[in-house]
Amino acid sequence: MAIEESEKVLFSGLYLKKNKSDTKIVYQDDERNRLKIELDSLEAQIEQVSTGKAKMSTELRAKNDSLMAKIKVLRGELAKGKLTTAELSKAQEDVKQLRYFVTKYTADIEELKKQNTTLTVERDTLKTNLATVSQKATTLEKQNQDLDSKVKVASALKMGAASVVAYKIKSSGKEVDVTRASPAKKIKINFTVASNTLADKSLHDIYVRVIDPTGNLITDPKDAGTFSSDGQDLQYTYKTSIDFKDDGTTYTIDWVNPALPFQKGSYTVLLYSDGSAMGKTSFTLK
Repeated sequence: MAIEESEKVLFSGLYLKKNKSDTKIVYQDDERNRLKIELDSLEAQIEQVSTGKAKMSTELRAKNDSLMAKIKVLRGELAKGKLTTAELSKAQEDVKQLRYFVTKYTADIEELKKQNTTLTVERDTLKTNLATVSQKATTLEKQNQDLDSKVKVASALKMGAASVVAYKIKSSGKEVDVTRASPAKKIKINFTVASNTLADKSLHDIYVRVIDPTGNLITDPKDAGTFSSDGQDLQYTYKTSIDFKDDGTTYTIDWVNPALPFQKGSYTVLLYSDGSAMGKTSFTLK
């Protein structure tokens, strides 16, 4: 009877040991499968957040490649047959660390996406602001150009009173005013300049154009030249300058006709300065 009881105890111990061993193997298989599923989840997470890998920084691309390499190593370890307790424990710890790194990596990627979104908004806002500033600058430049043009027009000299007298020159050199064409040799253009506080008080070039009774411009072949007025290039008859002081001075321009004799009829005299017409007057010779 004692021997039978002892055998029962022995068999019972073997049975228990067998059950514990089976339980351990089942646990290891379940844990290995769970770790594989965990690796699949981590790998999918990495692939999802690294879709725009080409746009990632060098540091993030290196971290991405490192995590994928670690997953590959762990897959290889889990693919072994039966894992020892130490190997399983190490695999569990590695996956735990990998989960931490993937979580941090995912957070870094999301932060980068937020920064990129912010930068994109800032860039678009900056573009809009630049376009607005550019438009304002263009408008301001045009306004300045218009203002400059108005100031230029306003500061140009304008003729006040004017008269033209023809003269003959005696052998003694004395000048005598005439009204007939045949004895006339020269004219004197007498004029004042209208008061202008915007005009420069300095020397101003004066261009004279004399139009004969037939409508032709009289020019001197020895002193031919052009000037610009209101955007046009014009030939002048004579060029001189005056010292403008805005004090009501009467100026006189002497001009000897290079195309003598004078013709009978009405002549038109036009004066120009500062890129625009000053005014005109006329005289008639019989």
